[in-house]
Amino acid sequence: MTRVHASAVIDPSAELEPDVAVGPYSIVGPDVVIGTGSVIGPHVVIGARTRLGMRNRIFQFASIGEIAQDRKYGGEPTTTTIGDDNTFREYATVHAGTAQDRGDTLIGNGNLFLAYTHVAHDCVVGHFTTFSNNAQIAGHVRIGDWAVLGAFAGVHQFCRVGAHAMLAAFAVVLQDVPPYVTVQGYPARPHGTNNEGLRRRGYSPEDILSIRRAYKVLYRENMPLEEARAKIAADAGKAAVLSPLAEFLAASSRGIVR
Repeated sequence: MTRVHASAVIDPSAELEPDVAVGPYSIVGPDVVIGTGSVIGPHVVIGARTRLGMRNRIFQFASIGEIAQDRKYGGEPTTTTIGDDNTFREYATVHAGTAQDRGDTLIGNGNLFLAYTHVAHDCVVGHFTTFSNNAQIAGHVRIGDWAVLGAFAGVHQFCRVGAHAMLAAFAVVLQDVPPYVTVQGYPARPHGTNNEGLRRRGYSPEDILSIRRAYKVLYRENMPLEEARAKIAADAGKAAVLSPLAEFLAASSRGIVR
């Protein structure tokens, strides 16, 4: 049986799986779908047309799926889509998409959003990322799998952060951050590779060495960017771990942090 507190307000069109828990004074808007095993804490607001997968946990005072903070938003029926096993801590906010872009904000599986974090409209967040307290991403940002955003880190609109990248506390990202790279400062600058994170995720010493060599090509050998891209793409043929980096560099339109 669905465990909904008597003070919670659930729109009649919302669909909650039978074991979903909703705490006191929470509001679940129209056309919301909440998957099995999810726990919605007290004083949570889930905006219209939000779809939550299984086993998500949303703590008190979070706001998930509300309309975009965008002057161009004109009331279009945009959406928010969230996968499985995510945690949103106190005062975390996620906004729906806009008609000017995807029309949907998409978050994958197994992500951890600590207190006061923000995901703006039309963002795409991968799997198993960590947003430390007060980390904020602007509209249209894409965050790769396993990326870590330190406390108070900020990402400018339309930027991309690659898989396994790490943003240090207070980093301000104005251009793309390639996979595996650690950045810090304002504006963010590269400061090596995320070796410890890679080791924790089972990357071999050989793969980590290949990544470090690619970092040297990209940042330490004073090559023009196009030349560095070409060399890393060639090296990816011999070291598959470099393929995500080569593909990211080939697709970058804002330029990369350098």
